[in-house]
Order: sequence, then structure tokens, then C-alpha cells
Amino acid sequence: MAEIEVFGVVGAGQMGRGIAQVAAQAGYAVTLLDADTERAEAGKVRIAKGLQRSVDKERMTQAEADAVVARITATASYADFGNADIVVEAATETLSIKEQIFRACDEAMKPEAILASNTSSISLTKLAAATKRPEQVIGMHFMNPVPRMKLVEIVRALQTSDACFSKTFGIGEEMGKVLVTTKDMPGFIVNRMLIPFLNEACFALQEGLGTIEDIDAATKLGLNHPMGPFELSDLIGLDTVLYIGEVLHREFGDDKYRPPATLRNYVAAGWLGRKSGRGFYHYDERGKKVSA
Repeated sequence: MAEIEVFGVVGAGQMGRGIAQVAAQAGYAVTLLDADTERAEAGKVRIAKGLQRSVDKERMTQAEADAVVARITATASYADFGNADIVVEAATETLSIKEQIFRACDEAMKPEAILASNTSSISLTKLAAATKRPEQVIGMHFMNPVPRMKLVEIVRALQTSDACFSKTFGIGEEMGKVLVTTKDMPGFIVNRMLIPFLNEACFALQEGLGTIEDIDAATKLGLNHPMGPFELSDLIGLDTVLYIGEVLHREFGDDKYRPPATLRNYVAAGWLGRKSGRGFYHYDERGKKVSA
């Protein structure tokens, strides 16, 4: 058993909400923080709506859903992390922003608490160096959507202690996740393999090899993938895909990671995927795919 009671999450966006929900379902008291209370409360409301859909589909009872929501407290104050046993940061994939968040968390948290990041590409060793608790810093890279995806990549910074690793692994298991351990290398395991795949789909589209729908259908039926590369990119967020590709390209110096012009243009246009209502596909206000 990990023996923790209070679980903090920074960021009430898609990933942060998912992490908060799964932590609350595991029985932890959850403190969900965002830039202002309104955003944090909105995140809690979104979690409640998602759980209500599960109740409507008879996947859980109303009492169970209400109990999960009741365990979540929305806040905009880092001081509310004072009693947290672990805090997972799930903010924008920008090193300077994450370092700023880590310093604020570090200042507010008790010395023995674990400070984790959900980053999909940024060095945990760099983030650990921004704190006064480098041995208590670790990566917990959840997959999207968090409530449905079982995998979590546990990323050890160079400074991460064995005790921190062991406790974090236990927390992940209590959350019902399947855990794999990876070195602190750009992209870790999943994104190091995924980004070249998503890039190649964009290059194929640029070259007129097939339409968006054809490439997605070929991937799902020919490779037995549950989603096509364009559907998956829209789910992740095209800006996030671009950022990770840029990090991998810069860190490895290998052109297989270079972001395609099509991806750059979509991001420049503000077509970021489901979260903006348009990416490779169009989406309605509920995030349901409408058309390409």
C-alpha cells in the first residue's frame, strides 16, 4: 500500500481532470488546482458530468458518483497543497511554465511529499533541479483519456530516490493502472514511437497518398488500431503533438521526428483538435466528431 491520503493535481484541463477523477475513485481526497478558482471549479463540474454519463449507462451508481465528486476540492491556491502526500502537475508542455509550477508546489508542500509531472516529453531531471526536493521528483505519464486508459509510464529522474519510486509505483497500482518504467529520455517509450507514426500520416496526407478518412480507416482495419492517426492527433491536441515532435527533433537531431508542414499549418490556424472544435475533423460542442 502507498499509504497516502491527499492527492494534488495542478491543471483542470483534460488530463488534469482525468487524473483527479481516477485519484478520487481510488479513494483519495483530491485537491484540484488551476490558475483561478473559476477554472478549477469548472474542471470539477466537467468531472461530475462525465461521471453522470457513467451513471446513466449503469456503469456506476449515483451514490458512487456523488462520493467521487465529494472527494474533490477545487482551488487556485498552492497553499492548499500543504497537506498533500503527492502532487501531479498536468499543465502545458512548456519547460518554463512547468518549472514555475514546480517551484510553487515545492514551496507549499511538506518536505516528504512527492512532486510528479504528467509531462510527455520534458526532462524530469531538469524539473527536479528546479526544486529543493529533487529526490522526491518523478514522472507519472498518464495516457489520454485517463479514466479509460490503463497505462502509466513511471519516469525516474536522475535524482529520484528508490523510496520515491517505490511509493509512486504503489500509488499508480492503487489507482488501477498498469505501470511501466522508463528512463528520463525525450518522449519516453510511447511518444518516442508514436510521434514518427503521426508525422508519417501527415506526410502521407501532404503527398496525396490518401484522404484523412482513408488513412484513418486503413490504420484501424489494416493495423488493428482502435483509432486512426488523425483521430488520435485530434484527441491529444495538435499543438501538443507539434510540441513533442519539436522536442524530439531537437533532442535527437533525427529527421524522423521533424514535424510536417501540414501539422504546423493546422496549429497556426488554431485548428487544435477536439478541444478547439476543429482539427483534422470537425467536432460539436460535446466533442463528438461531425465530419472531416
